[in-house]
Amino acid sequence: MDTNGKIVLVDDEVMVTKTLSTLLKFEGLRDTVTFNNPEHALEYLKNNSCELIISDFIMPEMDGIEFLSRIKELPLQAETTQILLTGYADKENAIKAINEVGIFKYIEKPWNNDDLILNIKNAIERTNLKRALREKIIQLKKANTELEEYSKNLESLVQKRTKELWESREKLNAIFTNCADGIVTFKKDNLLVSLNQAACKLFGLEEKELLNKNFFELIINEKNQRIQNPFKLNEPLFLRDFSLINYKNDVKIPVEISLAKINDGSNPFVVGVLRDVSYQRENERLRDDFIATLTHDLRTPLLAAISGLDFILNGTLGETTQKQKELLEAMKKSNEDMLGLTNALLEVYRYEAGKIFLCKTRFSINELIKDCIKELDILFKQNGSNIEIDCNSDNIEINADKNEIRRVILNLLGNAIKHGGENTKINVCAKKTGKDLVLSVKDNGVGLSQDDQKKLFKRFSQGTSKKRSCSTGLGLYLSRRIVEAHNGTIWVESEPNKGSKFTFCLKSAALEDKVLL
Repeated sequence: MDTNGKIVLVDDEVMVTKTLSTLLKFEGLRDTVTFNNPEHALEYLKNNSCELIISDFIMPEMDGIEFLSRIKELPLQAETTQILLTGYADKENAIKAINEVGIFKYIEKPWNNDDLILNIKNAIERTNLKRALREKIIQLKKANTELEEYSKNLESLVQKRTKELWESREKLNAIFTNCADGIVTFKKDNLLVSLNQAACKLFGLEEKELLNKNFFELIINEKNQRIQNPFKLNEPLFLRDFSLINYKNDVKIPVEISLAKINDGSNPFVVGVLRDVSYQRENERLRDDFIATLTHDLRTPLLAAISGLDFILNGTLGETTQKQKELLEAMKKSNEDMLGLTNALLEVYRYEAGKIFLCKTRFSINELIKDCIKELDILFKQNGSNIEIDCNSDNIEINADKNEIRRVILNLLGNAIKHGGENTKINVCAKKTGKDLVLSVKDNGVGLSQDDQKKLFKRFSQGTSKKRSCSTGLGLYLSRRIVEAHNGTIWVESEPNKGSKFTFCLKSAALEDKVLL
């Protein structure tokens, strides 16, 4: 019950107003204003709202009915509840006042205090409820007016939005239909639900022939990579080295594929964009063929220059001075470095063009590691490096291309010497894990940052972005291609200033130990 509110008490007898005011304060109703003259009360009520007016019936200036009737005309007192105090003899007139003026209650003198307080609290609550109802009615009228206004504009608004949606849909349909790249959509079961004209043209089939086909069964993974489920990814998935079959012409078309998940409530789907990269691949092939041809043609004059310098240095063409020998040695070293770069470029081209043929034989990886260390013995001594060999068997035999694996080990050892600094400690570890060979080369050199590690095995990457290197940037890239050609993987574990550990794993390359009879 909300009993908070202002009470105006009007009675010509001072004793009555004081007694009643004291009673109200005792009951916690302290916001009470008393008047002994109804005219004074009317002046006050013109400018001050209240929740309850209690008036005596018989007063010399004006009676209570006239007083309460005049209050009804005041705007601030429209919802104010009124109580009339009357003697027993005035009971009939009080009832008439209730009907004519519309007062809430009349209370006979002398009154019962408990009944009086209860009626006063009920009257205050009545006023508050009436005012709250009036506010709600005002709000309802305002909302109704706004609703009527909105209803008037609703039809035109719906027409406008419908037109915008139709235009937007037409634009999307035009983009989907006429896009030069193939566009497909499929749901969680990977079954195609729509294709545009370009996608149908790539496959050489009609849309109805491709619908409900498994998308991943229509594309060919050239490198047997594991394809991540696009529905489990929050970012778009980009696939390279894929092809699809054009069934009309029976040819393979190289494509690049972008897959993005679209969250459509409880029915997410994937949009795939297929881009024909035949033209780019042909340009890349022509470029690589040109570089390979140019590189191959450079080998002959380089070999001739090195041979000519050897003739001069060994005295075949006459004696040379010490200064001349130093200059000729420098020229020979420069030509040998250029020949090494040329050979590296040719090897890279052979792997990228698929023209490499592995010659696999059975050999001891332990012996190959020792041979590689012996070959680099001069570099180890010059650098003061300390090398350790750690193998879980005295003789691990594998089936692989010995010369190509030698190239990988030499490259990893050479990098460990180069980037490990003077007196570095190098550890070579080879172990057999089931049928797999795992070989690692670890140093305690400068190490690599995470950013440098991401691009380490790419072409022309020179290890670190902080320091320029005179290397070609092809060694680790070529090592990766060799390991991948053996159906293996290569990776690095490193932290700045804590050294690096390069590891490669050759799947199913380790052989069973020979049994001596």
